[in-house]
Amino acid sequence: MSHTGQWSVRLHLFEDDDGTTKAHVTLDTGTTALTGHGTAHRNPVDTNVPEIGDELAAGRAMYDLAHQLLNAAERDVQGMAVSRPGAPRAAGRTA
Repeated sequence: MSHTGQWSVRLHLFEDDDGTTKAHVTLDTGTTALTGHGTAHRNPVDTNVPEIGDELAAGRAMYDLAHQLLNAAERDVQGMAVSRPGAPRAAGRTA
């Protein structure tokens, strides 16, 4: 059985005057939306290179999103194991 899907990802970057860059990345699966957040702070003595702040903040936001997605998948897998016919049940649990 083959499966094809399309998920949308949106990345927004914001830089303020004090050298802080924030990133928000949103994954929309059509049924679920997750948002990751990342921040980068420029040292005041460093040269202002906005691309580096963007890369760091975006990477950290995607890393946060990846962890959320993996945690959601783990919860779903655990839920499938509990609902499978013949799957062992936790002690004291009734159907």
